[in-house]
Amino acid sequence: MLTDEYRYKILRLLEADPQMSQRDLARELGISLGKANYCLRALMETGLIKANNFKNNRNKKAYMYFLTPRGITEKARATANFLERKVAEYEALQREIEHLRREVNR
Repeated sequence: MLTDEYRYKILRLLEADPQMSQRDLARELGISLGKANYCLRALMETGLIKANNFKNNRNKKAYMYFLTPRGITEKARATANFLERKVAEYEALQREIEHLRREVNR
């Protein structure tokens, strides 16, 4: 299953480096090559990215992954959601740390 977090991270990585290989993407995300392939296919099927073969490349299996206009819009939405979730996690951790500090000081 392609989670919002992976969707965000993949779109961010591919926007920064469209020539990133599936193997490099998997390594960067800490997932298997098969899962990276699954995620990329899911993003292509939903129209968020498109893949083009490198021209004049000896390795004909090499692709460049481009965000479509819909992919760019989705990346912005996913970025906002990811940020909101991380801020909530941060605030929850701050509250927990403060609670633990009060406990220790008693």
